[in-house]
Order: sequence, then C-alpha cells, then structure tokens
Amino acid sequence: MTQTITADIQTAKQQELLETAKQFLAGGGLGHFRLPDEVDIVLASASGSHMTDTTGREYIDYVLGSGPMLIGHANPTVIGAAAAQIPKGTTYFLLNEPAIRLAKRLVENVPCGEQVRFQTTGTEATHVALRGARAYTGRGKILKFEGGWHGMHDYSLWGTVPSVPSDYPRSLPDSRGIPASVGKEVLVAPFNETERAVKIIEDNASDLAAVIVEPLERVLVPEPGFLEAIREVTARHGIVLVFDEVVTGFRIAWGGAQERYGVVPDIATYGKAMAGGFPLAAVVGRADIMQVFNAQGVSSITDIAWASGTFNGNPVAASAGLAALDILEQPESYQRLHSVGSRLRAGIAEAGRRHGFPAQALGEDAVFGIRFIESDNVKTWMDLQAHDTVLGRRWAIECIKRGLLMIPNEKIYISIAHTDEDVDRTLQICDDAFRACAS
Repeated sequence: MTQTITADIQTAKQQELLETAKQFLAGGGLGHFRLPDEVDIVLASASGSHMTDTTGREYIDYVLGSGPMLIGHANPTVIGAAAAQIPKGTTYFLLNEPAIRLAKRLVENVPCGEQVRFQTTGTEATHVALRGARAYTGRGKILKFEGGWHGMHDYSLWGTVPSVPSDYPRSLPDSRGIPASVGKEVLVAPFNETERAVKIIEDNASDLAAVIVEPLERVLVPEPGFLEAIREVTARHGIVLVFDEVVTGFRIAWGGAQERYGVVPDIATYGKAMAGGFPLAAVVGRADIMQVFNAQGVSSITDIAWASGTFNGNPVAASAGLAALDILEQPESYQRLHSVGSRLRAGIAEAGRRHGFPAQALGEDAVFGIRFIESDNVKTWMDLQAHDTVLGRRWAIECIKRGLLMIPNEKIYISIAHTDEDVDRTLQICDDAFRACAS
C-alpha cells in the first residue's frame, strides 16, 4: 500500500512538472525535439546506459543527450576529472592547461588537424568554420547538402528537412526568422548524387568559399566515391572542404568519419562525444586556414575572422574531454560499440520484418535510425521521404512505454556502457512494440 501511495505521489509530481514546463518553457521543452505528450517524462538522474524519471521509472537510454554520452552517463573517470578541476575555478576565459592539452590531443588524432579553435556548441563550430573559409578564400557562398544538419545558425538552415526536392542549387529556409538574403549565399546539392553535386560545385566554384558536409548524413552512409569526388573538386578549385563531425567525431571510429571513410577535409568540426557530456566543441583544421582567426600581430582586429566566446576552452569541459578521450582510445571501446550496434541493428530490422513491417536500420553501428521503407536502395534525403513517419512514431511510443528512451523518427545512439543484458531487453521490447503495432 505504501509503495502505491509513493508511486501516485511521484506520478503526480511529474505531471505537475510537465504542466509547469508547458507554462514557463516555450513549447514545453528545451528545444523542438521532445517526446510525444502521451509518453513525455521529466528526467531525474542517469547512470551508464540508463535514465530514471521523476517517478522512479528506469529506461535504457538511446538518446544519450543527443549523442554526447558515448561513454555512458556519469562515468566516474570523467566526473572525477571535472570534479578535480572545479575547486580550481570553473572558467577563466584565458589560456589554461586542460584546454592546451586537449588541443594537442585533437591535433595528434584528427587526420586533418594542425590547429584548433575551441567553441562551446556544434552550432558555433560550424558557423565559425564557414566564416573562416570565407575569410581564407575571399569568397562569399557556401554549399551544403540536402538533408544535412549543421546546427541552428542562419547559414545552415536551408534544405535541411524538405519533403520535396529542392530547386538545386537553391532551397527554402527551414525556419522562420531567416532573412531571404541569406539564401543567396547558400547553395544546396543532393547528397550521394555524385555527378550532380560535382557539377553544381564546378558551376559555382568561383564564388564558393566552402562545401560543408556531414560525411554520415543523418542516417545516410556515403556511397563509394561520393566523398572522394567532393574532395577532388573542392581541392581543384581552392574551395575549403568542411566535414561536420559533431556527430561522427570519436563515435564511428577513433579518427571519426575521416578514418572510417578514408577522406580528409581541410577543416572538421567536433562536439558531442568529444567532451564526455560537457558543453565543448572545436574547429580543427589546416594551420594556414586556421590562421585567419589569429589576432596576434595584426594591425586591426577587423583584419581577422572573429571566433571568440566566453566559455571557449572551458577548463572543466576540457578536463572532462581529456578523460573521455582516454577511455575511448582503448581498442575495446570501438569493439564494444560495433558489437552492440550491429546486434541491435540486425535484431530490430529482423523483428520488424517478422511482424510484416519494412524496417531498416540505416546508418552506422554506433549511430543509426529505424526507418520503415520498402526500397532497399536508400541513398538520398529524398529516398528517406518514403519512410512511414506515422508508423515510426507509433512504434517508438510503444518502445518508450516499455522502457526504451528514444525520440520518434530520430537517431538511435549507442554507448560503450550498453550491456549485453541491455541489448537482450531492447530486442524483446522492440519485438513487443512491433507486435503491438501489428495488432
């Protein structure tokens, strides 16, 4: 009886918090990604691969903070490194040892790395990378790929979520509040359509400062030769090639997408997994390009590309980042990610087919998405539009009800903290969710 009363009180508390969120948070959440109302929760704590809400209910977590928790929540080594720094000061604005050591670590292990400029978020990193490319080349336009996600700044939010093909190389803005004039500076090409993308780049080469690409675009793996062709045409025309590795960096391989796919850009942006769950991002690239950010010795501050921020190189986040990379550098870390991810991908897709659904686990083992598409040749963002989002939402809700934490129709992130028992339980829940959807 006491347990029932306690559960009722906890449930009432969570409902109160959800109502308070709706009243005081715009949209009732922390962004436009949130759980459906029927399964919305307020999280209270996390450890390893599990999250607990304010009712005390536990979930196996496949959101992982939208990717940063690659080594799991509340890792004691990372928490210990951050805790050791906090009594020494939480932010300095000026040079500090953890930031210097982390910059050196990045340069030593990122294939394109020669110098680093820290930022706080992935949005800032991609924004600054594009500004640096414009300063370096003296050109004004940038090109991105349809469906590519590069954060929340005005140059990135074009052709990110179209339901019909863009009018290449033009596209529509994804958000209200973006000036139409920005669209004149942003070109869009189709991802994985090599000949078409190369032609768009060549036709606009004299105006292009940068081509930015997610090497793994959402859940789309690059076709053989696609990234290589983009690398060749940008190098030939003196265009800065930017890899957005905010998601893939230190996740799909120790050397990220550059190692996984064997193509090295001029600049890469990092975030998420790099700092073990603390807010930190970085632009890493060729020294000659990175010099556009160097204010030392210039006659006027307006002679450089500005890339400064109050929390850049924060010593607590940098300390956490060093500890996280120590863990990820161990060979068994990536063996674990691939073992867990490959088993989940195969098992979930097989369960879907067994219940009559065209489920596909698209992406890489360490980050993938379940999409309900009949075609087995999904290459482009437009191909992804065949996904049954209504079924995807319904299936995800059934999974959440049974104890899996995921955002419907979004990515499933894997951590090295996920256990074999987590996988067993996950596959059972996914099967039960498919059964519920089929009934």
